Amino acid sequence: MLRLNLQPIFEARGIDKPYSFLVKAGFTPHSANVLVHDNLRMVKLDHLEILCEKLNCELNDLLLWTPDKNNPVSANHPLRNLSAKPSGQINAFRDLPYKELKELASKLTAGQKEIEG
Repeated sequence: MLRLNLQPIFEARGIDKPYSFLVKAGFTPHSANVLVHDNLRMVKLDHLEILCEKLNCELNDLLLWTPDKNNPVSANHPLRNLSAKPSGQINAFRDLPYKELKELASKLTAGQKEIEG
């Protein structure tokens, strides 16, 4: 089953009030409530686009796929790429001392500049 998995992205982006964030991003209060509480069965393409724009992510980052026991798929099926993703790597950054976090940010910025040429 496919579903939106927004909570890890909200946490990674430091969004502690997702409902308010979504309303400010242009969602109606009803749509924001449905998204935050993961109560949706359908989603509009323009909503997915807004989420990707505002959360600075790709569509695949928003989706989580859980295998259906009654309808198995092969181990190498592309849907498996949307299976539960570990969030420990992102949360590990929150535990870094500030000095180390600044050093890491500096190295990432230098690496990005090198890639851009």
